[in-house]
Amino acid sequence: MSKNARVTLCNGPYESNGVVEHRTFRLQGLLADLRSRRHQCVLEKTREWNMVELVVNGEMVFSCNVKQLEFGGDGKLDPVCKEAVTAVENAY
Repeated sequence: MSKNARVTLCNGPYESNGVVEHRTFRLQGLLADLRSRRHQCVLEKTREWNMVELVVNGEMVFSCNVKQLEFGGDGKLDPVCKEAVTAVENAY
């Protein structure tokens, strides 16, 4: 995939401390890593609980449970984040 790809991060609500809502705390590392590689990231809320999907050129290239991503951080030590970035880099 060329640099500067437009990556849509579709994220659903998840429960934390008894409250269900959309949060981006677990997406911070993924966003930082994608942006450091010069990809344009767009957040899009979905209704699917606990879900994160990465869409490039209209094609879903990666999905996972949002709770699999590490809370905060830069994403460099998160193996799920690395897998997601690799999927974006390998998209066509």
